[in-house]
Amino acid sequence: MKYEPFRPGVFYHVYNRGNNKENIFIKVCNYPYFLGLIKKHLSSVVEIYAYCLLPNHFHLILKVKEENELPEKIKLGKQKIHQPFSNLFNAYTKAVNKQNNRSGSLFQEHLKRISIGEERYLKNLILYVNTNSSHHAIEDYRVYRYSSYNSFLSEQLTLLKRDEVLDLFGGIENYIYLHETKNKQLEENQNLMLE
Repeated sequence: MKYEPFRPGVFYHVYNRGNNKENIFIKVCNYPYFLGLIKKHLSSVVEIYAYCLLPNHFHLILKVKEENELPEKIKLGKQKIHQPFSNLFNAYTKAVNKQNNRSGSLFQEHLKRISIGEERYLKNLILYVNTNSSHHAIEDYRVYRYSSYNSFLSEQLTLLKRDEVLDLFGGIENYIYLHETKNKQLEENQNLMLE
């Protein structure tokens, strides 16, 4: 499958999972390390709107920065926008392989991405990503440490586009309400499937 190149000013849902559906976050320390690599490698080219890291896969909702905000080497055509992503996943794979005395690919094939064109779709994806730990029955999304949900309720410094996301949802109360509603719908759907 051929993927369209990342384009300036476009929102994307970026995701991938472990090779053979294996875990990519093997130890607890891998989660904050991965987030640190996102900051190191991607903050110059994207803005992060939501994320969720689960044992065997991850989701990012991001927007590639506008052309005039990108690093000079990208603007001059000396580097493609996808290069920082490649650097992130290569660095993470090398670290996990070394830590766990393993070798080879950690991620399944290429990074998957879907461009997001409509505001409603963007909102639904943020809801989906933030409640993903509940959807996979890992832990209640309201307490899960490796998603962006609680970062929007906090006043701590963050690289996330907190103000933009809360504005998108019409404020913090509506943000909470819509997440609760989305999670309730997921629970009801799961209950129907078990009957």
